This record gives sequence, C-alpha cells and structure tokens, in this order.
Amino acid sequence: MTTEEFRASLENAAPPEELSAPLAAMWWDARGDWHQAHEAAQQGNDAASACVHAYLHRKEGDAGNAANWYRIARKPVFKGSFDEEAAAMVQELLRASR
Repeated sequence: MTTEEFRASLENAAPPEELSAPLAAMWWDARGDWHQAHEAAQQGNDAASACVHAYLHRKEGDAGNAANWYRIARKPVFKGSFDEEAAAMVQELLRASR
C-alpha cells in the first residue's frame, strides 16, 4: 500500500483488513478516533506497536507514559509536531509492510 492509498482509505468506515495493528492504529488516529487507535496499538507487542503507543500517549498529553513507550520502542521521544510524527510513522510502517 502506498501513502496515497492509505490516505484514500480514510474515506472508508473501517481500516483495510491487510493493515498491521500499528498501521490500523495510525489509520484510526488519522480519522480522529484516539480510543480506537489506542485499542489497535495495544494489539501488537513489537517495537512498531510500542512506537505508535508512545505517539498516542504523547498526543493525549501523558508525557510520562509516552516516554515509557518510546523507551520500550527504543526510540527517542519525538520533538516535532504530531502531524510530522504521524506522517513519518505511517511512511515507515508502510515501507516495512512491503
């Protein structure tokens, strides 16, 4: 799936079934549903899921919890905007899914 296809899929009522748990979480986040995104992020127990989980808690405003999830993901706490982090994360996850 390309970034453009991912964005186009946001018009649907649910994420495409082929998306990994972290990508599904980012799909729900892009649709503005933090709780559904958080549920999807919790489905995986890999570094990508932990990174998405960190992003979601940073976005929620829970810096301490976010920092813990970044540590689990072995990534530094992201310092840019939420939009920048989300775009980079979606691109990275899509690239890894190919």
